[in-house]
Amino acid sequence: MLKPIEKDFQVRYTYKTAFTNGIFNPENTTLIDVFEGEGKRVLFVLDSNVARHNRNIIKDIRAYCAHYAGRVELVRDPIIVPGGESAKNTEAYAGIIRDAVNNHGIDRHAYIVAIGGGAVLDMAGYAAATAHRGVRLVRIPTTVLSQNDAGVGVKNSINAYGKKNFIGTFAPPVAVLNDFDFLTTLGDRDWMAGVPEAIKVALLKDPMFFDFIDQNADALRRREMKPMEWLIYRCAELHMEHIATNGDPFEMGSSRPLDFGHWAAHKLEQLSDYAIRHGEAVAIGIALDVTYSYKMGMISESEWQRVLNTFHKLGMALYAPEIDMVNDAGERHVFAGLAEFREHLGGQLTIMLLEGIGKGVEVHEIDTDVMAASIAYLREYDKQHTLRAAGD
Repeated sequence: MLKPIEKDFQVRYTYKTAFTNGIFNPENTTLIDVFEGEGKRVLFVLDSNVARHNRNIIKDIRAYCAHYAGRVELVRDPIIVPGGESAKNTEAYAGIIRDAVNNHGIDRHAYIVAIGGGAVLDMAGYAAATAHRGVRLVRIPTTVLSQNDAGVGVKNSINAYGKKNFIGTFAPPVAVLNDFDFLTTLGDRDWMAGVPEAIKVALLKDPMFFDFIDQNADALRRREMKPMEWLIYRCAELHMEHIATNGDPFEMGSSRPLDFGHWAAHKLEQLSDYAIRHGEAVAIGIALDVTYSYKMGMISESEWQRVLNTFHKLGMALYAPEIDMVNDAGERHVFAGLAEFREHLGGQLTIMLLEGIGKGVEVHEIDTDVMAASIAYLREYDKQHTLRAAGD
């Protein structure tokens, strides 16, 4: 009998998240400095919403690559894909990117540069990770949500089987390049939709960061850039610190702490046919789990009310009718999100709740009667207090 061969090995990943303005100004070297060596072939993927609001961006990309001719080769004009969740709801757009990889000789030493919101970055990252078993990916996030959260992690995905992020990979980018200029073209909903992810990480890891968000809520609603820049920077920093130091960057266990509030959020997105933005759904999901934490005696009334009041000051809705949708047996559809959340990770159900501002705690059971009472409270709270964000 031959004995098994067993070896232990580690793979080291290093990537940076940079912050800049005017990334396609030829005098700005943030992007070109990412490319290693000479004559690197580059394929750009561009979010249609970004193209619509930045009408010169294709011309700017061409001019930038021409300025650095010899160091970079633009293999074709950018592939434009739909912005928003529709980019992830089919395999088709990932297939278009892989076709271009094949047709234009993009190999594992070439680069795909994805420019857009979180959904486009997810889909393009999935395409890059599954072509040649991994083409180098540079992300240029263009929304608050993608700059502070979705674009800085190691995950890529598309939706399938009526479930969010069912098909995907863990594949870190070679760089994340946040250009704050893109934020100026966002509608009010997308400007605010990234803030709940910052609240999430602040509630779990940094009470002083939560104080900052609470104290600057009015300035953020007025679209003041400086507080938003700091919010994005600190959120991205905490997110990357968690990936690097929590010991489970590829989620091999049954816990996913940074998905606080997400079990309900993902289901709400799906139930609304993605009319509810991810960040808007996260706000509702966090408010729900914070209310549940209070009703279970885990946090004080003052902490509970402070979190809800911060969302209120930011103008975030804390209820959506989809959360009360029921099946023929009278069961809330949203509670199926608990089973789907467990299934997505495997192992036992693990939900992050709050034990104090800045301190999360994991639980493995949810009392759905208490959760239903929490939903009822948020329904009334939203009716009386919350101003819904307007505009696209």
